[in-house]
Amino acid sequence: MRKSAWEKTQEEILKERAEILGRAGEALASALSDMDKIGRSISESIRKAGEHPGSETLTEINGEIRHYNRAREYAQLRYYYLIVTREAMGFRRHKAVEEAYKIPPKKKYL
Repeated sequence: MRKSAWEKTQEEILKERAEILGRAGEALASALSDMDKIGRSISESIRKAGEHPGSETLTEINGEIRHYNRAREYAQLRYYYLIVTREAMGFRRHKAVEEAYKIPPKKKYL
C-alpha cells in the first residue's frame, strides 16, 4: 500500500523531531562528558599537589576549577535547551531526562 503525501509528510516531521531531540541530548551528553574530564583533571592535579600545594599550584588548580564551573554553566544551558525542545514538542514530563542527565554541583575554589 502506497503512502499518501500527507502520510509521507507526517513521517518526515516525526523523523525530524526525533533528530532534533537526539542532537539536543547529544549536545548535553557531550557537555557533561567534558565536565567529567575536567573534574578528573582537577582530582589528579590535587592528588599530585599533595597536602601542601604551593601558591602557583593552587592558582593552576583554581584555574581548572574555573574552567569546570564554566563547563557546568554550558551543560546547564544545554539541559535547558533540551527541556525547552521537549516542551515545544508536547512532552511535559521530564523525570527520565532529570535522571539520565544529572548536572554535578559547582566546585569550590581552593
